[in-house]
Amino acid sequence: MVDYHSAGQPHPYGGNGPGPNGDYMAQEDDWDRDLLLDPAWEKQQRKTFTAWCNSHLRKAGTQIENIDEDFRDGLKLMLLLEVISGERLPKPERGKMRVHKINNVNKALDFIASKGVKLVSIGAEEIVDGNAKMTLGMIWTIILRFAIQDISVEETSAKEGLLLWCQRKTAPYKNVNVQNFHISWKDGLAFNALIHRHRPELIEYDKLRKDDPVTNLNNAFEVAEKYLDIPKMLDAEDIVGTLRPDEKAIMTYVSCFYHAFSGAQKAETAANRICKVLAVNQENEQLMEDYERLASDLLAWIQRTIPWLEARDPQKTIPAMQQKLEDFREYRRVHKPPKVQEKCQLEINFNTLQTKLRLSGRPAFMPSEGRMVSDIGAGWQRLEQAEKGHEEWLLTELRRLERLDHLAEKFRQKASIHEGWTEGKEVALRDRDSGTASLAQVRALLRKHEAFESDLAAHQDRVEQIAAIAQELNELDYYDAPSVNARCQKICDQWDLLGSLTHSRREALEKTEKQLETIDELHLEYAKRAAPFNNWMESAMEDLQDMFIVHTIEEIQGLIAAHEQFKSTLPDADKEREAILGIQREAQRMAELHGIQLPASNPYTSVTAQVINSKWERVQQLVPQRDQALQEEQARQDSNERLRRQFGSQANRVGPWIQTKMEEIGRISIEMNGTLEDQLNHLKEYEENIVEYKPNLELLEQQHQLVQEALIFDNQHSNYTMEHLRVGWEQLLTTIARTINEVENQILTRDAKGISQEQMQEFRASFNHFDKDHGGALGPEEFKACLISLGYDVENDRQGDAEFQRIMAVVDPNGSGSVTFQAFIDFMSQETTDTDTAEQVINSFRVLAGDKNYITAAELRRELPAAQAEYCIARMAPYPGPDGVPGALDYKSFSTALYGESDL
Repeated sequence: MVDYHSAGQPHPYGGNGPGPNGDYMAQEDDWDRDLLLDPAWEKQQRKTFTAWCNSHLRKAGTQIENIDEDFRDGLKLMLLLEVISGERLPKPERGKMRVHKINNVNKALDFIASKGVKLVSIGAEEIVDGNAKMTLGMIWTIILRFAIQDISVEETSAKEGLLLWCQRKTAPYKNVNVQNFHISWKDGLAFNALIHRHRPELIEYDKLRKDDPVTNLNNAFEVAEKYLDIPKMLDAEDIVGTLRPDEKAIMTYVSCFYHAFSGAQKAETAANRICKVLAVNQENEQLMEDYERLASDLLAWIQRTIPWLEARDPQKTIPAMQQKLEDFREYRRVHKPPKVQEKCQLEINFNTLQTKLRLSGRPAFMPSEGRMVSDIGAGWQRLEQAEKGHEEWLLTELRRLERLDHLAEKFRQKASIHEGWTEGKEVALRDRDSGTASLAQVRALLRKHEAFESDLAAHQDRVEQIAAIAQELNELDYYDAPSVNARCQKICDQWDLLGSLTHSRREALEKTEKQLETIDELHLEYAKRAAPFNNWMESAMEDLQDMFIVHTIEEIQGLIAAHEQFKSTLPDADKEREAILGIQREAQRMAELHGIQLPASNPYTSVTAQVINSKWERVQQLVPQRDQALQEEQARQDSNERLRRQFGSQANRVGPWIQTKMEEIGRISIEMNGTLEDQLNHLKEYEENIVEYKPNLELLEQQHQLVQEALIFDNQHSNYTMEHLRVGWEQLLTTIARTINEVENQILTRDAKGISQEQMQEFRASFNHFDKDHGGALGPEEFKACLISLGYDVENDRQGDAEFQRIMAVVDPNGSGSVTFQAFIDFMSQETTDTDTAEQVINSFRVLAGDKNYITAAELRRELPAAQAEYCIARMAPYPGPDGVPGALDYKSFSTALYGESDL
């Protein structure tokens, strides 16, 4: 230390601590040598700066009286800088000449400049000349550098940090609103609030009045001087008597309060740390409650819906089953999509919660039994299986009912034709007319009976068809099966009776046949040819009126081809008809020629010419009707084919589009194009593009509905079904949402752990390099190779294997055998960054408690915000130690519980 006093007087104060280096903050104001200070401000600055300088110079056993005179020779200026910096300055010059003074002041100014201070318009000559404005500017620069620059509060420093400190400390006090360093201090309440916040026993704040600023200021200045060793730098009248107190004077005075209370800053830092930890814990608890509630609601909906989908309540009619199909479509269209969104959001919330828990060092969240993500996934899988089974059942039932309606109508038609044919046959077979008939009549009766037997044999197929249709209706559970069975049984019983009666009548006719010698050959020939022709016409009419059901173009074309083939036989049939009628005409001609009295009707057949002509006309009428029915069905099948092609074309576009988007999302998730924010924006734009594509899927749903309403069950124009496309669409939406969530979690990890973008890209590049199959996860050997590439010693020896197993336990706690990128990032962030620990929280509580092993509710309420304090009080257990006081709380067990640790 250089002696700046008179010769022979050693200086009692010394110091050699190093001063701060580096750039200095920009000065608050430039001191313009052409302007003059406001007289009131200059007076305040003189008092404040003089008192501030003396508060430091007294440590060296000296002081100043006139600030612009006592620094002119530079000696006390250099002494002041040595005291406040703790460093030695160059030896001063002892001469009394002006040049000696200038040299001393220049040494002081050079030392100030070496501390990163930019001196503007301040020269040694002006200080030596006693320029008050320049001298005050120089002292203000020194105050800024050594008293205010190093103030730091919540990432703000210097003036802003000092102002934020004042605002934090005075916030709870009424009538105090610190917004600046001039008029906010004019009523004196802010000075008193600062003292009361740190030393409440020194100030009776509630007795102060805002309308008495002089008393308030004097009280604060006197208490500060007496108890806090802060010299009185201003008079109350100086502040009250000016419209706007000098900002620099106030800042200088307030900085002395800050340094006097700097010890209390540790408690504030500790309180902030606790608030941060508690806020994280409260947010996580809310996320857990939200997850439990959403999971319960979704599982309850699944449990209510599955029984409805699994119910099998067959209906008797097609309209009733179509209503059930419409109900199922409404479920797919209206009720399920919101639940798909809820399921996706639930998984996103769960992943975000787990990421936040990992980042804050908390244990992983374990939902209550039955509400795990896997439980929801299993329930959702059961729901989709039930959906698939329900839709298949509905379509099967529709096919069954359609088949039943067709068979029932076919049964009624064939039964009516058969019953019409059998009408009167039983009476005819029971007739005993052969006893009184002539030989010719008996012979005619026998031939007629033979024709009947031929007709009966021809009807055997129809009876078997009726029985087969009835059996199939029973097997398909037709709702009116009892009436069908009764009618079928009646037909079969009657058929057996006709067979028995036919046999009996033949025996009776054959018994008298030997007595008959002549027979009308023409009538016989007519009967033999008319009967099969009549059967052919009846079969033709039956076929022309037969119901048909087809599902494809090929089937209807086959029916049309068969019908055309039938029409090609009509000319030959017409020739046969003319031939049969010619036999009848020839018999009549011969009878007239030979004078033979013919019976009124042909004795060998009941098929008259009128019957043949009538049935032939009926066949001629039915042919164009059949043509029209087949053409209408052809048009319907053409329409169905258009629907198939329309759906197939749209499905063949949507299906590959969904598959392509799934592959592109997978590619995006492993590439490193830009920052995480760029990737996130890219994914969100991608998500918007996917959502904009939804009208194409809705159009496909409309086309699919038209296909189902047309009862089209097969489509050879596409391998895609609506079910496959629905599942693919839902998977696409879920995949893009999950990928966005993963990137958001990576951003959350990066920001929480302080990882730079370059580090994140390096981690991603290392991970992708060893992810050979691009599956988004590394196997144990791939992960080991990745660690080795990053410099970890996990080679194949005992120590390396142990270290690798330790790391695997961190990144794969469930033992799944794979390491995801999120787990890899969490591990690397833990290795490269620092996080809050239970021990740090305990030390923070210890600071608030004044180094006691317990803390009281009053201390918590004083140091923490109200909500955080009550949160701690509600959860802290009573302190069990013998050194406690009534109401003491155990902050150690509370802190360890926050991190899931049983013991620190």
